[in-house]
Amino acid sequence: MDDTARAFNTRILLPLLASIVAITPLAIDMYLPAMLVIASSLDADMPQVQLSLSIYLAGYALGMMLYGPLADQLGRRKLALFGLGGFALSSLLLAFSSDILHLWVLRGAQAFTGAAATVVVPGIIRHIYQANTAKGMSYVSMIMMVAPLIAPSVGSAIMGLASWQWIFLTLASYAVVVMILAYFYLVEVPIYKSDKRGLHLFFDSYATVLTNRAALPDIASSMLVSFAFFCFLTSVSFIYLDYFAVSEQLFGVLFAFNVVALMLGNFLNTRLVPKVGSRKMLYYGLLLGLLSASALLVFSLMDLSLYYIVLSIAPLMMSLGVSAANADALILLEFEKNSGTATAVIGTLRFGSGALVGPLLALLHANNTVPFSAMMFGAVAVTALVQYFHFLSHRHGQHGQ
Repeated sequence: MDDTARAFNTRILLPLLASIVAITPLAIDMYLPAMLVIASSLDADMPQVQLSLSIYLAGYALGMMLYGPLADQLGRRKLALFGLGGFALSSLLLAFSSDILHLWVLRGAQAFTGAAATVVVPGIIRHIYQANTAKGMSYVSMIMMVAPLIAPSVGSAIMGLASWQWIFLTLASYAVVVMILAYFYLVEVPIYKSDKRGLHLFFDSYATVLTNRAALPDIASSMLVSFAFFCFLTSVSFIYLDYFAVSEQLFGVLFAFNVVALMLGNFLNTRLVPKVGSRKMLYYGLLLGLLSASALLVFSLMDLSLYYIVLSIAPLMMSLGVSAANADALILLEFEKNSGTATAVIGTLRFGSGALVGPLLALLHANNTVPFSAMMFGAVAVTALVQYFHFLSHRHGQHGQ
């Protein structure tokens, strides 16, 4: 660990930051097993309940847009405590939803407030790890990945013991515990206040990030890699449970296998990135992604068995973990004074693109594994092209000097 990171108690801080980020996958994944029961309880149909997931993604993206510049101006600790408190309150109220409209509104509020807590995390990691930001991001991602690994199983266990309302009561309790820990242990990092106020502050902050030509290829790469991940997340229930008709128990095992592969990618990144750097690790991640996404698409076109699909998804998940951590780190390293706004741009594009996956799959009338495989391959291939052109322009710029 480098000297800067050593100045902080990272044994407490990194798990705490991961716990804060984990509220998003917990809120997304924990209620998935309860969707049918929620639909019946609220006298709604399944597509209406599924829409609450898109509402969450949209609310989260909007929240990131608002809170990113505020994190740079107000400080990260205050915003994290506010976000965790708002997430806890809206989760509590969700347990008392009486109809689908209440569920939609409160899911939007849950996401919007939760974004205030999660938007602060990358800026803190950047301050602690500096040039090794990708290492810190991978550590946090690796710990945080426990959340999607266990969330569906926790949701199923709660459903076996109690009603669906207890899923949201559990989320509220989790947020309160993390908020208490954040109050005592979350550090504040330096902020660089702007002299601009109101809308001028927001426009100036976003203009600073979005007009930085050096960062734009990595911003696009982060968005495309996230789109590929959401293709998997949106399709996985249909692919495993419906198309291949596996049992709920086997679904949990297969889902966990994919998440473990994602965690392994982040673990390898923590070991390798200090030696080779974030840019090369991004290239290596994309190379692995191209190979595994190509295999996934070919296996899908050939309509091969479930295990060919599972075994091609696993290295693809590894590649997405490596690529996302390094693309995000390269973006953050460009913006010491605007790390909150940079995080907001990453998050907004990430979850905004994720919200498009469902409608696109519906438009393609996805009834087998080909549409999601093609979309994942396309996202990784375009990311590789973006980085290739960035490499060429960078090399040309060096030769021109």
